[in-house]
Amino acid sequence: MSGQRLPQAHYFLVLLAALCTTAFVPASRACDCLWEGSFTEVAPSAELLVVGTVATKRGNAMDVDVDLTLAGPDWIESPRVWLKTGNYCRPDPTLFAEGDRLILALKRLKALPNDGFNPSTPNVSFGRLGDYELSNCGGYWLTVEGLRASGNLVPGMPRFSHDPKMSPVLIGHIIAFLKGTASLKSLIDASMEDPELEELKKSSRGFLRGLPPITLDPETIVKPD
Repeated sequence: MSGQRLPQAHYFLVLLAALCTTAFVPASRACDCLWEGSFTEVAPSAELLVVGTVATKRGNAMDVDVDLTLAGPDWIESPRVWLKTGNYCRPDPTLFAEGDRLILALKRLKALPNDGFNPSTPNVSFGRLGDYELSNCGGYWLTVEGLRASGNLVPGMPRFSHDPKMSPVLIGHIIAFLKGTASLKSLIDASMEDPELEELKKSSRGFLRGLPPITLDPETIVKPD
């Protein structure tokens, strides 16, 4: 009887060990990268730097309609940008939606891992040669609202925070910095302005302009003894 139980116990231990090993696989494959810097630090080395709109999304890829090319090939009108899947250090696809306007600092895919592209799941993969990837290891993108952009723009903002507390900065100001006509300090100062305080100042000035001139009655002036 004991001779029959030993193989069963051995099988149970092997199965338990396999389950424990499987449970730890995702953690060991989690993305682990060093912070490469804010947008102002990583953008100058981007292979394609554009202002654009997310046109379509499929799997972990999105096609971007380029509004303005700031650096890189200016003939690329709709680059395909690959986002996170598996353990790739990229932002999650759910962070972006069709119609979002972004400033993107992109890297070109020049080599693929052995299991990087599966023809049976072409929309969920590492990507294709010649396409571009968006990294999560720095301020590689900014979100655009109207004429202003926000994100991990300047040094000193929290690492791995892509939506830090800041005042949105004019896109033209960011472009001026990239072209060397605006200083980093001016961007930092602009990102630290309190928009509510500025609006209050404007409202106060407008209110004061609508008041009649202030005149003092000489009899009401109290003179010191």
